[in-house]
Amino acid sequence: MALSGENFLRYSRQLLMADIGESGQERLLRSRVLVVGLGGLGCPVTLYLAAAGVGQLTLCDPDKVDRTNLQRQILYREADCGSLKVDAARRELTALNPGVELIPYAREADDELLAQVASGQFDVVVDCTDNLAARHRLNRACSPAGVALVSAAAMGWEGQLLTLDFRSRAGPCLACAIPEGSDEPLMNCGNSGVVGPVLGAMGSLQAIAALRMLLGKPVSHGRLQRYDGTSGRWLDLSIRARVDCPVCAASESKN
Repeated sequence: MALSGENFLRYSRQLLMADIGESGQERLLRSRVLVVGLGGLGCPVTLYLAAAGVGQLTLCDPDKVDRTNLQRQILYREADCGSLKVDAARRELTALNPGVELIPYAREADDELLAQVASGQFDVVVDCTDNLAARHRLNRACSPAGVALVSAAAMGWEGQLLTLDFRSRAGPCLACAIPEGSDEPLMNCGNSGVVGPVLGAMGSLQAIAALRMLLGKPVSHGRLQRYDGTSGRWLDLSIRARVDCPVCAASESKN
C-alpha cells in the first residue's frame, strides 16, 4: 500500500524513524489487529493503534458505557452512557483517524471470533479482558495459529504485561504460568478498585508491543512484567514452557 500525501503528513514523526520509515508505515497500514475488551486497557490501546495508522482494528466488547467507566476508560464521554462501547469507540476513533477501518463486534470473544483468530485473519490479538477464562480462550486460539498475543491486567496501583510472540515459537504460553481451569482471582477492579493511569500505562505498553510485532521487531517472548505504582518499581519474570502444557506443547508437537 503506497503512502498518500495525507499519510506522509499524518505519520511524519514515525516516518522520520530509521527503523520504521516508509516501508514500516506501509506495513502498519496493511495490518489487522483484534482488540478484545474496550475498558481501561482497550481505550488507550485502540487510541494509540488508530493514531499510528494500523489499517484495520476489530473492536470486541458486548458492554454498554456506564458512568462508573468514565474514571478510567478515556475513550468515552458522559453523553456515551447507555451506548454500546463498540459504537462509542468507533465514533471517537473515526474522529481521530478516519483512514482506519473499524469493525465492531458487540459480543464476547465467542467461537465465531476465535475461529477467525485461528484461521489467521489477525496479525496480533490484544487481550484487554478482565477475566481469566477469556484470556485462556484467546491463548488457546493464538498459540497453535502462530498469532501474537499481548495481554495485560491492572488492579489498585499495580499492573502487569505479558507478551507472547507465537509467530516464531510455540511456548511458553499463558497456560504454562496459570493452568486452564484455575479459579478467577478473588480480588478484581470491580470489588477492589483501580487507579486509571495504571490502566493507561499498561494499555500504552500493550500498544507498543503490538506495534513492534506488526513492524517485525523483536519483543520479549514469555516475559511477565509487573509494575508497582506505589514504589515505581518493575519486576521482570520469565515464564518457563511446560513440556506437558495442553496448549503450547500440543501445538509444538504438531509442527
